[in-house]
Amino acid sequence: MKFNKILCLIFCAAALTTGVRAQNAPLLTLKDAVEIALANNYNIKLSQNNKTIAGNNVTIGNAGFLPVVTGDAATTNGIQTTRQTRTDGTVNNINNAHNSNNNYGVNLNWTIFDGFNMFANYDQLKQLDKLGAIRLQDTIQTTVANVINTYYNLISQNQQIKALVGAIEISRTQLRYSNDKFNVGRVSKLDVYNAQVALNTDTASLITQVQQFRTTKIQLNQLLVRDLQTDFSVGDTIMIDDKLILGDILGKAQSQNPDILAAQINRRLAEINLRQIKSTRYPQIGVTSGYVFTNSSTPAGFTLRQNNKGFNYGLTATINIFDGLNQWRRERNAKLQINNAELQAKQTRLNVEADINNFYVAYLAGLDLIRFSQSNVELTRKTLAISLEKYKIGNITPLEIRTAQRDYLNAQSVFFSAQYQSKMAEVTLKQITNSINIQ
Repeated sequence: MKFNKILCLIFCAAALTTGVRAQNAPLLTLKDAVEIALANNYNIKLSQNNKTIAGNNVTIGNAGFLPVVTGDAATTNGIQTTRQTRTDGTVNNINNAHNSNNNYGVNLNWTIFDGFNMFANYDQLKQLDKLGAIRLQDTIQTTVANVINTYYNLISQNQQIKALVGAIEISRTQLRYSNDKFNVGRVSKLDVYNAQVALNTDTASLITQVQQFRTTKIQLNQLLVRDLQTDFSVGDTIMIDDKLILGDILGKAQSQNPDILAAQINRRLAEINLRQIKSTRYPQIGVTSGYVFTNSSTPAGFTLRQNNKGFNYGLTATINIFDGLNQWRRERNAKLQINNAELQAKQTRLNVEADINNFYVAYLAGLDLIRFSQSNVELTRKTLAISLEKYKIGNITPLEIRTAQRDYLNAQSVFFSAQYQSKMAEVTLKQITNSINIQ
């Protein structure tokens, strides 16, 4: 029996060590946690880089408006042995003649008309830049939401730990009463054993809850991209915005939800793709120009050396006359892609509205459950206090006081869970409408 008591105390001490350290650890506020995540989170940095790349690509040169100017240089050399027989019958032998030809200059190629494809390209680049901005904002909102949910999860778990610590104190009191009664012969040894089992059960629950609490702290450190073993404490209050209105949320989602906005941009990109494909029906007109220097040496030729330099220019034009009906096929597929994009946009809108309705139901249920369970916690606390007094004087059985204790713990658990459920639903609704804001 003494060994069980000692073992129980060891378990309690081990479980409570984390709680004590958490109280002594520096306080990490929710605002600080969000700011650290925004500065360090890898997903946000990746999205920022992708957004910058998309912004850098929005240039008229990348769209094809500007000419391409190149500097070209080439040299060829050769050694030839030549035997020439002239019309007068004389023979001229030239052995190992060194020939050389050097060309260098500047060339310009400029497509001045491509069926308006360059305009479509520029519009495409701008839409991709907008899409990058939407994805960046979505990544930021998702990261902030994850930090908030994890932070409040820690608060909820910390409340559960405090409730379990209180339950252990009650179980210890019950065990002390049982021992006192056993020593004076008022109860059997069975009552003492039952009280010890209850204390051991509560201690095991506390150890499990503390382990879960520490795991969640590691998850938050991971989101903040810092040493996973960084110790910290969290606040003790879950503040819930109870003023959310379903109609307002649905309205905001139409103009602010990242998925809906991305679907709209994808539809515009599909339309731009059709414009790009149709551009190949028009002629492609280009201008070419350049300034070239040529220096050649041909000892075996009629001219030993020749130097040329000068300006050249020209105009090119091509038009697709027949390409095996591939133009028609590409345009038909592009129109189907536009239709797919429209369907995808409608499906996305429906999915978002369904998510909003589901989370709003959970949000309202959480608020109702908070109001109900808050009064139930106080009621079960009073019941437990009365039960302890009755057990002390022997008016109720150990089973009855254990039931009162379980009811109190369950009421607290329901209250904490309701707070967290309602807060998660609130945060998710704000994330869907891209409106999370930490003051």
